[in-house]
Amino acid sequence: MHSFWYRLNGLLTFSVTILAIMCAIASLSDNLNTPSPSAEIQVMNINWFQKQPQGNDEVSLTMNISADLQSLFTWNTKQLFIFVAAEYETPKNSLNQVSLWDAIIPAKEHAKFWIHTSNKYRFVDQGNYLRGKEFNLTLHWHVMPKTGKMFADKIVLTGYSFPEEYR
Repeated sequence: MHSFWYRLNGLLTFSVTILAIMCAIASLSDNLNTPSPSAEIQVMNINWFQKQPQGNDEVSLTMNISADLQSLFTWNTKQLFIFVAAEYETPKNSLNQVSLWDAIIPAKEHAKFWIHTSNKYRFVDQGNYLRGKEFNLTLHWHVMPKTGKMFADKIVLTGYSFPEEYR
């Protein structure tokens, strides 16, 4: 006859095994979701475009950001981390990325939004290569699940350019 502790150990081991299997199934079920997020970013104004005393270019933008990220939410999604980055090339680097704005979306109800904002973080290039340069605005997101691995993706929006002269 088994003692109380052997029976408790068997019950706990079985329970933890079932919980692990359920977590694995929950994580794998996210692969069945085919999200179709959409986003649009309009640059409404370039507030200033100047050369700093150290010789670096600095830009301040006003943007309208609208997005529908509701399809990224499943029953296993805890929250989304999103950010807008400016991406451009310079003679020094083939890819420069500068984060302009970010947010955490805690629920599906908040995943369809429109916001009018200036860049939250300073947009400074190490050098003076931005005049007349084309750039992309990219909306990145990281899906943070309740269980399982995080995944990330992005939407690249093209067709933006800096002014030819400082303002």
